[in-house]
Amino acid sequence: MKTKPDLSFWKLWNISFGFFGVQIAYALQSANISRIFATLGADPHSLSYFWILPPLAGIIVQPLVGAASDKTWTRFGRRIPYLFIGSLIAVLVMCLLPNAGSFGMAVGTAMTFGLFALMFLDTSINMAMQPFKMMVGDMVNEKQKGLAYSIQSFLCNAGSLVGYLFPFFFAWIGIQNTAPQGVIPDSVIYSFYIGAAILILCVIYTSVKVKEMPPKEYAEYHGISEEQEKEKTNMLKLLIKAPKAFWTVGLVQFFCWFAFMFMWTYTNGSIAANVFDTPTVNTVVDGISKVTLDTTSLQYQEAANWVGVLFAVQAIGSVLWAICIPLFKDRRLVYSLSLVLGGIGFISTYFIHNQYVLFLSFILIGCAWAAMLALPFTILTNALSGSHMGTYLGLFNGTICIPQIVAAALGGSILGLFTPEGSLPPEINMLVMAGVMLIVGACCVYIIKETKGE
Repeated sequence: MKTKPDLSFWKLWNISFGFFGVQIAYALQSANISRIFATLGADPHSLSYFWILPPLAGIIVQPLVGAASDKTWTRFGRRIPYLFIGSLIAVLVMCLLPNAGSFGMAVGTAMTFGLFALMFLDTSINMAMQPFKMMVGDMVNEKQKGLAYSIQSFLCNAGSLVGYLFPFFFAWIGIQNTAPQGVIPDSVIYSFYIGAAILILCVIYTSVKVKEMPPKEYAEYHGISEEQEKEKTNMLKLLIKAPKAFWTVGLVQFFCWFAFMFMWTYTNGSIAANVFDTPTVNTVVDGISKVTLDTTSLQYQEAANWVGVLFAVQAIGSVLWAICIPLFKDRRLVYSLSLVLGGIGFISTYFIHNQYVLFLSFILIGCAWAAMLALPFTILTNALSGSHMGTYLGLFNGTICIPQIVAAALGGSILGLFTPEGSLPPEINMLVMAGVMLIVGACCVYIIKETKGE
């Protein structure tokens, strides 16, 4: 088997550059979906259920994209066609989703429209995101994979930074940040429009600049025989044969992504109530009195914009910590330490009522995010041979989607346990629980054993 040559920094950069645009779209989704559905009229106890469909779609689509791209060879490349198609769908949906409350539909209809738009957005973003990880596995040698995934992590966090700050920036320059009941503010709508434009430009750049290996060359570098090339993909058999790193890293992933699903779902309500003193409203539904935050209030919308700022601070913390990660020789030590720091960051939000002091909490959360982006894929791709790289990475996405599905399904019930009758749901408790989950994940890191090319 031939050894893949070293690539220049700029070739590594070009492979991942489109990730910048994809991550802007993902950041806009993760920071604003709870805000959008709360504005449309969703109850806090039901908020997590709106997050079930996206990872459910992802767990189906990702392995299919991985398996299909393993067998795809076109004049445009192997992974790039899937990247391009996913991005085009994402751009279309990004222009529709924030307008869910602007088409004159009834509340229930608007939420249903928004739900299906969210499902298509998350699926298309995942379809566009996965090829970047696969191209690193395809084209980069073992020695440079750490650098390649670090570049990807940097571009990911840079894209997140931009996406998170868009609504805050647009409100700052004077674009309307409040709207009538059930309508999404213009500051959010314009953010999605600009994010969609940047996404397609970045993807076009990577598509033009990156030349994937032709089939014969790929087979030589990955030690794939003609029989293996013709072999049909059986995902169940591949799962049974998966290296131990697949399962042990997957266990850590479960606690990490469970925690971050709670962050995306409940940070808006937590910050609005705990820091911005957002007024509440009493509503009676089926004879039951409920207390919820007033989503039409200026305090709520300012809090929602500030959440974007906090997520941007998290991205900055992630970039800074990503620089430090390669300095540690022991991967398990830095992986575990990162998750503990993130757990402390989540738990500290319970005690902080100043919007600026929260920067420290989210910098610590960024440490966990940096480790989650880089280390699992470095460990896994080092443990794989090249014949089913895309399929395995698609299947590995299940370790990201399944915990999100579980967290979304249980979130409303867990929040209900914390909520006294007739009181405002204490969403901040869910962030504390997220911190506990990260610390449990940190303990599980030490069962990982790294292997090579299984």
